[in-house]
Amino acid sequence: MRVRLVVTFVLVALLSAVTATALAYRDARTAVLQRTQNTAVDDLRERVAAVAAGFDLPPDQRSLSRFAAEVSEGLGARIVVARHQDLTAVSDAYADTEGRITAELRAAVRAGDGTRFQRVEWRGEPYLVVGTPVTYADGDRRTSGLEVFAITDLRAERDDTEALLDSVREGIVPVVAVAALLALLAAGTVLRPVRKLGRATRELAAGDLGSRVAVRGHDELADLARTFNETAGALQSSDAELRAQEAKARRFVADVSHELRTPLAAMAMVATVLEEDADQLPPDAARAARTVGAETARLSRLVEDLMEISRFDAGAARLNASETDLADTVRASLALRGWTDRVTLDLPEGVRAVVDRRRVDVIVANLVGNALRHGAPPVTVTLAVVRAGGGDVPGVGEGGERVVLEVADRGPGLPPEARERVFDRFYKADEARTRTTATATATATGPAATATGPAAPDGGSAPDGGPGPGGGPGPGAGLDGGQGSGLGMAIALENARLHGGTIEVEAQRPGGGAAFTLVLPLRRTDGEGEE
Repeated sequence: MRVRLVVTFVLVALLSAVTATALAYRDARTAVLQRTQNTAVDDLRERVAAVAAGFDLPPDQRSLSRFAAEVSEGLGARIVVARHQDLTAVSDAYADTEGRITAELRAAVRAGDGTRFQRVEWRGEPYLVVGTPVTYADGDRRTSGLEVFAITDLRAERDDTEALLDSVREGIVPVVAVAALLALLAAGTVLRPVRKLGRATRELAAGDLGSRVAVRGHDELADLARTFNETAGALQSSDAELRAQEAKARRFVADVSHELRTPLAAMAMVATVLEEDADQLPPDAARAARTVGAETARLSRLVEDLMEISRFDAGAARLNASETDLADTVRASLALRGWTDRVTLDLPEGVRAVVDRRRVDVIVANLVGNALRHGAPPVTVTLAVVRAGGGDVPGVGEGGERVVLEVADRGPGLPPEARERVFDRFYKADEARTRTTATATATATGPAATATGPAAPDGGSAPDGGPGPGGGPGPGAGLDGGQGSGLGMAIALENARLHGGTIEVEAQRPGGGAAFTLVLPLRRTDGEGEE
């Protein structure tokens, strides 16, 4: 905008200066030529009248030459040409006059219509030629046949007008310079508030809701600044209100989850006792006991997941990281849940990274359990180390080595809408996967239903609520869909991000099925601490 303003000012100033110069040159040239022309006409008339009074007609060559010389004496440097019929006399015998007196001017003078003049160029130089017929003084103004022409050199007048033009042209440079300076000052006056407003807008976009601009004056820019401040203030108030409501909501979820733990623990104990004696109960009572046990376990997992996700929301989650063999961690996680025989493993030895073992277990449990529950065999788990710029693995970029853990299945894959929302909280995409998952009630009523145990991944509650490697249930081990809490994939992604990594999903592979890829930095030197 500064450049446009300066260019506009300079163009306007330049156009104005050129226009003024052209008009001044035209007026000055006209005035100079008009003055010279009038002087030449008047002088010729007066001089011819004075000399012709004593001139006898018809003249001979000598008297005509003398007449031309006498007329020229009173006209200064002008060349005088006298003509009478076939005789011609020139005051300057060496002057060439044929090219300077045109046929049109001769014809006009011969017609006796009074004094005539014409500006001509001869050999590149300007001249003024004035012609007049000599008339008798007997009252009827008859022409005598004597014609007189005076040739005036206009080079002095041309030089004067060109000098004026040069002077005006030289004045354009300082005019343009002053215009540019004024444009810079004007641009600074206009753009300074605009720059401040732009800076405040960028700060506001970056999250500084306290950004404001000073309001000066009462012009349009001041109104714009005032409107910006009012908008920023309203946005800050709304943000503060939303943050307060969000904090209340997080506290409410955390408090409710915490308060539910004690009665759920008691309910779980009672459900365990009922399930242990279920075989001795009547069929209906046994079904009810197993159903209560399964749903109580599911509710317990939901409470644990809610507490975990609330810690992520509050920014209170921390890594308890140590150097870990990732292959051993994956094997332990699968073995704990009885999934080792159902998964094909490609886990190279010696892949070690600084991670939180419990949180990696949660991620593996969710990804593998999701593939077993909703995909189709074979389910493969592949561990690899990818260096910077190595291939097109999602999440791998410049700046170091990455650990890539891929969990793939041969099921129907995920539709596009499920891919976009698979990590959303409480999102379930059972309808998008063709494999049917039995509910807790259906499992409990089947003839081969079992109570609980880590080896029952498709029935009961063990696959979703198995204990973590550090003892106790692993938050987020419940899977999205089926008997899961609906928070498992969201918690898995949050755990990956806590490690500085991510989870990417390939909804439909060329050979069929979906693939989830966990990408983590191979080493971490920051972010370690107690949860």
